[in-house]
Amino acid sequence: MNSNVPEFVITEDGCNFCDAMVNANKRELLTDRERNSFIESVKFSGKSKPYDCIIGLSGGLDSSYALHLAVNAGLRPLAVHMDNGWNSELAQNNIANLVSALGVDLYTHVIDWDEYREMMQSFFDADVLDIELLYDNAMLAVNYQLAKKYNLKYILAGTNNATEGIPMPKGWNWYKYDKKNIQSIGSKLGNKLSDKSFPYISTLDRVIFRQFYKINWVSFLDYFQYNKETAKELLVENYKYKPYPYKHYESVFTRFYQGYILPEKFKVDKRLPHLSALVVNGQISRAEGIELLKTSPYPSERELQLDKDYFLKKMGWNEKHLEEYLKRPEVSHNAYDSEVPFNQLIGRIKSWIR
Repeated sequence: MNSNVPEFVITEDGCNFCDAMVNANKRELLTDRERNSFIESVKFSGKSKPYDCIIGLSGGLDSSYALHLAVNAGLRPLAVHMDNGWNSELAQNNIANLVSALGVDLYTHVIDWDEYREMMQSFFDADVLDIELLYDNAMLAVNYQLAKKYNLKYILAGTNNATEGIPMPKGWNWYKYDKKNIQSIGSKLGNKLSDKSFPYISTLDRVIFRQFYKINWVSFLDYFQYNKETAKELLVENYKYKPYPYKHYESVFTRFYQGYILPEKFKVDKRLPHLSALVVNGQISRAEGIELLKTSPYPSERELQLDKDYFLKKMGWNEKHLEEYLKRPEVSHNAYDSEVPFNQLIGRIKSWIR
Protein backbone atom coordinates (compact mmCIF):
# COMPACT_ATOMS: atom_id res chain seq x y z
CA MET A 1 0.00 0.00 0.00
CA ASN A 2 1.24 3.53 -0.66
CA SER A 3 0.27 7.20 -0.70
CA ASN A 4 -1.47 6.83 -4.09
CA VAL A 5 -4.17 4.85 -2.28
CA PRO A 6 -7.12 6.85 -0.87
CA GLU A 7 -7.03 7.31 2.94
CA PHE A 8 -3.50 5.83 3.24
CA VAL A 9 -1.85 6.82 6.54
CA ILE A 10 1.61 5.85 7.83
CA THR A 11 1.46 4.39 11.35
CA GLU A 12 4.00 3.19 13.91
CA ASP A 13 3.71 -0.42 12.71
CA GLY A 14 3.28 0.24 8.99
CA CYS A 15 0.04 1.77 7.68
CA ASN A 16 -3.62 1.95 8.62
CA PHE A 17 -4.58 -0.76 6.10
CA CYS A 18 -2.10 -3.29 7.45
CA ASP A 19 -3.00 -2.39 11.04
CA ALA A 20 -6.66 -3.13 10.26
CA MET A 21 -5.77 -6.60 8.97
CA VAL A 22 -3.52 -7.37 11.96
CA ASN A 23 -6.30 -6.37 14.37
CA ALA A 24 -8.82 -8.48 12.45
CA ASN A 25 -6.45 -11.46 12.61
CA LYS A 26 -6.29 -11.12 16.40
CA ARG A 27 -10.07 -10.99 16.71
CA GLU A 28 -10.69 -13.91 14.36
CA LEU A 29 -8.06 -16.32 15.68
CA LEU A 30 -10.21 -19.44 16.07
CA THR A 31 -9.33 -22.67 17.84
CA ASP A 32 -9.84 -26.24 16.61
CA ARG A 33 -12.55 -26.57 19.23
CA GLU A 34 -14.42 -23.54 17.86
CA ARG A 35 -14.13 -24.89 14.31
CA ASN A 36 -15.41 -28.33 15.28
CA SER A 37 -18.25 -26.77 17.26
CA PHE A 38 -19.26 -24.66 14.28
CA ILE A 39 -19.19 -27.62 11.89
CA GLU A 40 -21.38 -29.63 14.26
CA SER A 41 -23.83 -26.70 14.39
CA VAL A 42 -24.06 -26.71 10.59
CA LYS A 43 -24.63 -30.47 10.53
CA PHE A 44 -27.31 -30.25 13.22
CA SER A 45 -29.14 -27.44 11.40
CA GLY A 46 -29.28 -29.56 8.24
CA LYS A 47 -30.73 -32.73 9.72
CA SER A 48 -33.57 -34.19 7.62
CA LYS A 49 -32.75 -31.74 4.81
CA PRO A 50 -31.14 -32.55 1.43
CA TYR A 51 -28.23 -30.21 2.25
CA ASP A 52 -26.89 -28.54 5.35
CA CYS A 53 -25.30 -25.46 3.77
CA ILE A 54 -24.79 -23.44 0.59
CA ILE A 55 -21.36 -22.80 -0.92
CA GLY A 56 -21.02 -20.30 -3.76
CA LEU A 57 -18.58 -21.75 -6.30
CA SER A 58 -16.93 -19.48 -8.86
CA GLY A 59 -14.15 -21.87 -9.81
CA GLY A 60 -11.61 -19.59 -8.12
CA LEU A 61 -9.13 -20.81 -5.54
CA ASP A 62 -10.93 -19.57 -2.40
CA SER A 63 -14.38 -20.98 -3.14
CA SER A 64 -12.94 -24.23 -4.53
CA TYR A 65 -10.87 -24.82 -1.40
CA ALA A 66 -13.84 -23.95 0.81
CA LEU A 67 -15.88 -26.64 -0.96
CA HIS A 68 -13.08 -29.18 -0.45
CA LEU A 69 -12.81 -28.36 3.26
CA ALA A 70 -16.57 -28.53 3.79
CA VAL A 71 -16.97 -31.97 2.20
CA ASN A 72 -13.91 -33.30 4.01
CA ALA A 73 -15.43 -32.07 7.28
CA GLY A 74 -18.50 -34.20 6.63
CA LEU A 75 -20.81 -31.40 5.48
CA ARG A 76 -23.38 -31.80 2.69
CA PRO A 77 -23.22 -28.54 0.72
CA LEU A 78 -25.16 -27.47 -2.33
CA ALA A 79 -22.64 -25.82 -4.64
CA VAL A 80 -24.07 -22.72 -6.31
CA HIS A 81 -22.63 -21.09 -9.41
CA MET A 82 -23.60 -17.85 -11.12
CA ASP A 83 -23.22 -17.86 -14.92
CA ASN A 84 -23.33 -14.33 -16.33
CA GLY A 85 -21.94 -15.28 -19.73
CA TRP A 86 -18.29 -14.54 -18.93
CA ASN A 87 -17.07 -17.89 -17.57
CA SER A 88 -13.65 -18.91 -18.79
CA GLU A 89 -13.31 -22.46 -20.12
CA LEU A 90 -10.71 -23.04 -17.44
CA ALA A 91 -13.16 -22.09 -14.67
CA GLN A 92 -15.85 -24.37 -16.10
CA ASN A 93 -13.42 -27.30 -16.15
CA ASN A 94 -12.28 -26.59 -12.58
CA ILE A 95 -15.89 -26.52 -11.36
CA ALA A 96 -16.80 -29.72 -13.21
CA ASN A 97 -13.77 -31.58 -11.81
CA LEU A 98 -14.50 -30.44 -8.26
CA VAL A 99 -18.19 -31.29 -8.07
CA SER A 100 -17.62 -34.63 -9.80
CA ALA A 101 -14.78 -35.70 -7.52
CA LEU A 102 -16.51 -34.48 -4.35
CA GLY A 103 -19.90 -35.88 -5.30
CA VAL A 104 -21.86 -32.70 -4.56
CA ASP A 105 -24.88 -31.26 -6.34
CA LEU A 106 -24.34 -28.11 -8.39
CA TYR A 107 -26.99 -25.46 -9.04
CA THR A 108 -26.15 -22.99 -11.80
CA HIS A 109 -28.16 -19.82 -12.23
CA VAL A 110 -27.85 -18.54 -15.79
CA ILE A 111 -28.57 -14.88 -16.47
CA ASP A 112 -29.94 -14.20 -19.94
CA TRP A 113 -27.01 -12.79 -21.90
CA ASP A 114 -28.93 -10.09 -23.80
CA GLU A 115 -30.34 -8.87 -20.51
CA TYR A 116 -26.97 -8.89 -18.80
CA ARG A 117 -25.21 -7.18 -21.69
CA GLU A 118 -27.75 -4.35 -21.58
CA MET A 119 -27.16 -3.94 -17.85
CA MET A 120 -23.39 -3.89 -18.37
CA GLN A 121 -23.78 -1.34 -21.16
CA SER A 122 -25.69 0.91 -18.75
CA PHE A 123 -22.77 0.77 -16.31
CA PHE A 124 -20.28 1.55 -19.06
CA ASP A 125 -22.43 4.46 -20.27
CA ALA A 126 -22.62 5.72 -16.67
CA ASP A 127 -18.80 5.66 -16.29
CA VAL A 128 -19.10 4.27 -12.75
CA LEU A 129 -16.25 2.21 -11.35
CA ASP A 130 -17.84 -0.93 -9.94
CA ILE A 131 -19.15 -2.80 -12.97
CA GLU A 132 -18.75 -6.01 -10.95
CA LEU A 133 -21.56 -4.80 -8.69
CA LEU A 134 -23.87 -6.54 -11.17
CA TYR A 135 -22.32 -9.98 -10.75
CA ASP A 136 -21.72 -9.65 -7.01
CA ASN A 137 -25.29 -8.55 -6.29
CA ALA A 138 -26.74 -11.41 -8.33
CA MET A 139 -24.41 -13.95 -6.72
CA LEU A 140 -25.41 -12.84 -3.22
CA ALA A 141 -29.08 -12.96 -4.15
CA VAL A 142 -28.99 -16.50 -5.51
CA ASN A 143 -27.09 -17.83 -2.49
CA TYR A 144 -29.61 -16.34 -0.06
CA GLN A 145 -32.62 -17.36 -2.15
CA LEU A 146 -31.50 -20.99 -2.30
CA ALA A 147 -30.73 -21.01 1.43
CA LYS A 148 -34.31 -19.84 2.01
CA LYS A 149 -35.73 -22.39 -0.45
CA TYR A 150 -34.10 -25.33 1.35
CA ASN A 151 -34.48 -23.80 4.83
CA LEU A 152 -30.71 -23.74 5.35
CA LYS A 153 -29.14 -21.56 8.00
CA TYR A 154 -25.59 -21.31 6.67
CA ILE A 155 -23.92 -19.94 3.56
CA LEU A 156 -20.23 -20.87 3.71
CA ALA A 157 -18.25 -18.38 1.67
CA GLY A 158 -14.69 -18.45 0.37
CA THR A 159 -14.21 -14.93 1.70
CA ASN A 160 -11.34 -14.88 4.18
CA ASN A 161 -9.01 -12.67 6.16
CA ALA A 162 -5.82 -14.47 5.10
CA THR A 163 -5.88 -13.27 1.47
CA GLU A 164 -8.52 -10.50 1.66
CA GLY A 165 -7.82 -8.93 5.04
CA ILE A 166 -6.59 -5.61 3.69
CA PRO A 167 -9.69 -3.37 3.49
CA MET A 168 -10.54 -2.24 -0.03
CA PRO A 169 -9.66 1.49 -0.29
CA LYS A 170 -12.54 3.95 -0.42
CA GLY A 171 -13.83 4.41 -3.94
CA TRP A 172 -12.32 1.17 -5.26
CA ASN A 173 -15.63 -0.69 -5.19
CA TRP A 174 -19.26 -0.11 -4.23
CA TYR A 175 -21.77 -1.40 -1.69
CA LYS A 176 -22.81 -4.82 -2.99
CA TYR A 177 -26.44 -4.85 -1.79
CA ASP A 178 -27.32 -1.67 -3.68
CA LYS A 179 -30.25 -2.84 -5.81
CA LYS A 180 -31.45 0.75 -6.10
CA ASN A 181 -28.14 1.86 -7.59
CA ILE A 182 -28.23 -0.87 -10.24
CA GLN A 183 -31.78 -0.02 -11.28
CA SER A 184 -31.16 3.73 -11.17
CA ILE A 185 -28.14 3.51 -13.45
CA GLY A 186 -30.19 1.64 -16.03
CA SER A 187 -33.37 3.71 -15.87
CA LYS A 188 -31.70 7.13 -15.87
CA LEU A 189 -29.82 6.22 -19.03
CA GLY A 190 -33.03 5.23 -20.79
CA ASN A 191 -32.44 1.48 -20.74
CA LYS A 192 -35.33 -0.78 -19.88
CA LEU A 193 -33.86 -3.37 -17.57
CA SER A 194 -35.61 -6.72 -17.50
CA ASP A 195 -36.22 -8.70 -14.32
CA LYS A 196 -36.46 -12.02 -16.15
CA SER A 197 -33.30 -13.66 -14.94
CA PHE A 198 -31.40 -11.13 -12.81
CA PRO A 199 -31.91 -11.99 -9.11
CA TYR A 200 -31.52 -8.65 -7.33
CA ILE A 201 -30.90 -8.38 -3.59
CA SER A 202 -31.49 -5.16 -1.65
CA THR A 203 -30.46 -3.95 1.80
CA LEU A 204 -33.91 -4.77 3.13
CA ASP A 205 -33.76 -8.25 1.57
CA ARG A 206 -30.46 -8.80 3.37
CA VAL A 207 -31.99 -7.81 6.70
CA ILE A 208 -34.95 -10.14 6.14
CA PHE A 209 -32.77 -13.09 5.14
CA ARG A 210 -30.53 -12.63 8.17
CA GLN A 211 -32.96 -11.55 10.87
CA PHE A 212 -36.20 -13.31 9.90
CA TYR A 213 -34.91 -16.46 8.17
CA LYS A 214 -31.78 -16.61 10.39
CA ILE A 215 -29.45 -17.27 7.45
CA ASN A 216 -25.80 -16.81 8.41
CA TRP A 217 -23.18 -15.71 5.89
CA VAL A 218 -19.91 -17.20 7.20
CA SER A 219 -16.33 -16.66 5.99
CA PHE A 220 -15.63 -20.38 6.25
CA LEU A 221 -11.91 -20.25 5.46
CA ASP A 222 -11.32 -18.15 8.60
CA TYR A 223 -11.93 -21.33 10.62
CA PHE A 224 -8.75 -22.81 9.11
CA GLN A 225 -5.09 -21.91 8.72
CA TYR A 226 -5.51 -20.83 5.12
CA ASN A 227 -2.37 -20.70 2.99
CA LYS A 228 -2.95 -19.86 -0.66
CA GLU A 229 -0.06 -21.90 -2.08
CA THR A 230 -0.80 -24.96 0.06
CA ALA A 231 -4.45 -24.83 -0.98
CA LYS A 232 -3.48 -24.48 -4.64
CA GLU A 233 -1.15 -27.51 -4.47
CA LEU A 234 -3.86 -29.64 -2.85
CA LEU A 235 -6.46 -28.72 -5.48
CA VAL A 236 -4.03 -29.34 -8.33
CA GLU A 237 -3.04 -32.74 -6.95
CA ASN A 238 -6.52 -33.98 -6.05
CA TYR A 239 -8.88 -32.34 -8.56
CA LYS A 240 -6.75 -31.57 -11.63
CA TYR A 241 -7.27 -27.93 -10.72
CA LYS A 242 -5.62 -25.37 -12.99
CA PRO A 243 -4.79 -22.09 -11.19
CA TYR A 244 -5.10 -18.50 -12.43
CA PRO A 245 -2.36 -15.85 -12.39
CA TYR A 246 -4.23 -13.48 -10.04
CA LYS A 247 -7.21 -13.39 -7.70
CA HIS A 248 -10.67 -13.44 -9.37
CA TYR A 249 -9.25 -14.23 -12.83
CA GLU A 250 -11.63 -17.18 -13.31
CA SER A 251 -14.03 -14.86 -15.19
CA VAL A 252 -12.94 -13.46 -18.56
CA PHE A 253 -14.61 -10.14 -17.82
CA THR A 254 -13.27 -9.87 -14.25
CA ARG A 255 -9.80 -10.57 -15.63
CA PHE A 256 -10.18 -7.86 -18.28
CA TYR A 257 -11.83 -5.48 -15.81
CA GLN A 258 -9.23 -5.82 -13.06
CA GLY A 259 -6.25 -6.28 -15.36
CA TYR A 260 -7.02 -3.57 -17.94
CA ILE A 261 -10.13 -1.40 -17.41
CA LEU A 262 -9.48 -0.50 -13.75
CA PRO A 263 -5.81 0.49 -14.25
CA GLU A 264 -6.41 2.29 -17.56
CA LYS A 265 -9.60 4.23 -16.79
CA PHE A 266 -9.72 4.48 -13.01
CA LYS A 267 -6.00 4.18 -12.08
CA VAL A 268 -6.85 1.34 -9.69
CA ASP A 269 -4.71 -1.79 -9.27
CA LYS A 270 -6.50 -4.25 -6.99
CA ARG A 271 -3.34 -6.31 -6.76
CA LEU A 272 -2.18 -3.76 -4.15
CA PRO A 273 -4.57 -4.87 -1.39
CA HIS A 274 -4.58 -8.51 -2.52
CA LEU A 275 -0.78 -8.84 -2.44
CA SER A 276 -0.51 -6.70 0.70
CA ALA A 277 -2.77 -9.16 2.52
CA LEU A 278 -0.39 -11.97 1.60
CA VAL A 279 2.56 -9.90 2.86
CA VAL A 280 0.91 -9.15 6.22
CA ASN A 281 -0.04 -12.82 6.54
CA GLY A 282 3.53 -13.93 5.83
CA GLN A 283 2.66 -15.82 2.64
CA ILE A 284 4.93 -13.70 0.43
CA SER A 285 7.61 -11.13 1.22
CA ARG A 286 7.14 -7.42 0.67
CA ALA A 287 9.96 -7.53 -1.91
CA GLU A 288 8.13 -10.28 -3.83
CA GLY A 289 4.94 -8.22 -3.79
CA ILE A 290 6.72 -5.13 -5.11
CA GLU A 291 8.32 -7.14 -7.92
CA LEU A 292 4.93 -8.56 -8.93
CA LEU A 293 3.48 -5.04 -9.06
CA LYS A 294 6.18 -4.05 -11.54
CA THR A 295 4.79 -6.57 -14.00
CA SER A 296 1.62 -6.37 -16.06
CA PRO A 297 -1.60 -7.72 -14.52
CA TYR A 298 -1.69 -9.92 -17.62
CA PRO A 299 0.71 -12.85 -18.08
CA SER A 300 1.43 -11.70 -21.64
CA GLU A 301 0.46 -9.07 -24.23
CA ARG A 302 -0.99 -11.83 -26.37
CA GLU A 303 -3.40 -12.91 -23.61
CA LEU A 304 -4.43 -9.28 -23.07
CA GLN A 305 -5.14 -8.87 -26.78
CA LEU A 306 -7.17 -12.10 -26.85
CA ASP A 307 -9.30 -10.91 -23.92
CA LYS A 308 -9.68 -7.46 -25.48
CA ASP A 309 -10.85 -8.97 -28.78
CA TYR A 310 -13.27 -11.27 -26.95
CA PHE A 311 -14.66 -8.39 -24.89
CA LEU A 312 -15.20 -6.19 -27.95
CA LYS A 313 -16.96 -8.95 -29.87
CA LYS A 314 -19.16 -10.01 -26.96
CA MET A 315 -20.21 -6.43 -26.11
CA GLY A 316 -20.65 -5.44 -29.76
CA TRP A 317 -18.00 -2.71 -29.46
CA ASN A 318 -15.11 -1.66 -31.67
CA GLU A 319 -11.68 -0.28 -30.77
CA LYS A 320 -12.86 3.33 -31.07
CA HIS A 321 -15.75 2.68 -28.69
CA LEU A 322 -13.34 1.25 -26.10
CA GLU A 323 -10.88 4.15 -26.51
CA GLU A 324 -13.64 6.73 -26.01
CA TYR A 325 -14.89 4.92 -22.92
CA LEU A 326 -11.42 4.77 -21.36
CA LYS A 327 -10.88 8.52 -21.94
CA ARG A 328 -14.11 9.65 -20.29
CA PRO A 329 -13.87 10.78 -16.65
CA GLU A 330 -15.20 8.65 -13.81
CA VAL A 331 -18.69 9.35 -12.48
CA SER A 332 -19.45 8.44 -8.87
CA HIS A 333 -22.09 5.84 -8.03
CA ASN A 334 -23.45 8.61 -5.79
CA ALA A 335 -24.66 10.40 -8.93
CA TYR A 336 -27.44 7.80 -8.99
CA ASP A 337 -29.99 6.64 -6.43
CA SER A 338 -28.45 4.46 -3.75
CA GLU A 339 -29.22 2.37 -0.68
CA VAL A 340 -26.01 3.42 1.07
CA PRO A 341 -27.79 5.98 3.33
CA PHE A 342 -30.35 3.33 4.33
CA ASN A 343 -27.57 0.83 5.10
CA GLN A 344 -25.77 3.44 7.20
CA LEU A 345 -29.01 4.10 9.11
CA ILE A 346 -29.34 0.38 9.85
CA GLY A 347 -25.76 0.37 11.09
CA ARG A 348 -26.46 3.26 13.47
CA ILE A 349 -29.60 1.53 14.78
CA LYS A 350 -27.66 -1.69 15.41
CA SER A 351 -24.97 0.25 17.25
CA TRP A 352 -27.62 2.03 19.37
CA ILE A 353 -29.25 -1.33 20.23
CA ARG A 354 -25.88 -2.77 21.27
